Amino acid sequence: MTLADDALRNSGVERLMLGFSNLRETREQRPMVLTGGDGIFVIDEDGRRYLDASASFYCAALGYSNERLVAAAHRQMQAMPFYVSAQQRTVPAVIELAERLAEIAPVNDAHVAFGATGSEANEFALKFMLYRNTWRGQPKRRKMISRLGSYHGGTLTTAGLGGSKSVHDAFALPMQDHLLVSQPDFFNNGQPGETEAAYCDRLIAELEQVIADAGPETIGAFVAEPLSFSAGLVIPPEGYFARVQAVLKQHDILFIDDEVITGYGRTGQMFGAETLGLAPDILCSAKAMSGAYFPISATIISGDIYRDLEAHSDTQGLFAHAGTYAGHPVGAAVALEMLNIVEETDLPGSVRAKAPRFAARVNALADHPLVADVRTIGMAGAIQLRSDGADGAVATGALAGAAKQLAAVTQDLGLIIRMTGQTAMLAPPLIISEAEIDRMFDLFTEALDAVADQLIA
Repeated sequence: MTLADDALRNSGVERLMLGFSNLRETREQRPMVLTGGDGIFVIDEDGRRYLDASASFYCAALGYSNERLVAAAHRQMQAMPFYVSAQQRTVPAVIELAERLAEIAPVNDAHVAFGATGSEANEFALKFMLYRNTWRGQPKRRKMISRLGSYHGGTLTTAGLGGSKSVHDAFALPMQDHLLVSQPDFFNNGQPGETEAAYCDRLIAELEQVIADAGPETIGAFVAEPLSFSAGLVIPPEGYFARVQAVLKQHDILFIDDEVITGYGRTGQMFGAETLGLAPDILCSAKAMSGAYFPISATIISGDIYRDLEAHSDTQGLFAHAGTYAGHPVGAAVALEMLNIVEETDLPGSVRAKAPRFAARVNALADHPLVADVRTIGMAGAIQLRSDGADGAVATGALAGAAKQLAAVTQDLGLIIRMTGQTAMLAPPLIISEAEIDRMFDLFTEALDAVADQLIA
């Protein structure tokens, strides 16, 4: 059979398990199959083009046809396609990438460990935290605080750092070391008459209470994204992170900054930490590190943490941690070329230049009859649909199907968006032009109007 066979095109995919999909639906109904890409557009097996407003999980920062990234991978494949970075062996590209990341990361006296995915980057950060605390004679300091609704990975440990209780229960995740606090989502979680300042006070009081109840001597780290895309682009209230960091410092709790999505210019700065004024002990990066052209991630730790790891490795004779593809030569070469492009084109600066146009188009939707709230920062926007349910994030009745309908209608119009609950996420490749921004929002508005006409009397 070939892709041209009608029988195959009309069938499902029998053996492939697709994440964030209904498994039966994938088996019975053929998913979208993409065979090419051009700039910010992707092309399906029928030759139809779609403007990808989600940058494929917010990672294809340079779109889908950057020849420099492809050439970098090809050169490294020819020179040295693979060698593991471990046991006192590595390759030049991996060394150079570590040096350059250490120079630009907003982490004091940075040292770098590589992985293949964002999940690994966050998992390694927690693993290093436990290693350090064991060396420091604090083995009970193993609990981690994170925020409900966030997403930090798909491993057993990282999956427990966010999501919801239903996800934790469905996978029977080991949650004994997880402590969860609220997402700083004022629009959905603020109380009637409550100001943002008062809401922030309540969040900090919650954090302090969680620490007190667990015992600060049992807590090793607080894990957070600067902006939670998985919770619908939650932008924290003013002063939130400054106060969180003060509480963490008071109790000697590490701050792990998950920049898997927000790194490499998405917020208008190289890292979201710079946009929101964060001073992390550990920063985790992935996705746009290679423009998503090759799997690679980085766990970037402060010099203070590194020195404890080094001391512990002396007592044991080695640092008993590695990954076969942690620091893959091809991934490192592509990531180096990505850094070259970011610097030569001032990619964060270009995001800042286009952000006003992007924000204007997001904000113009605030009064749409189907829209409850809009949020935007850098090259990311969230349009939360109205709810007729008791919970502002859950729709019932006539609006229950609005999110699914919107995703379907936009796709029919040639636009790929990502729905997070009732929120439409727009975070296209960072190379998008202002004309393409207008095209994206024109299509989105057309879809929004069509769904509103169907659902709102």
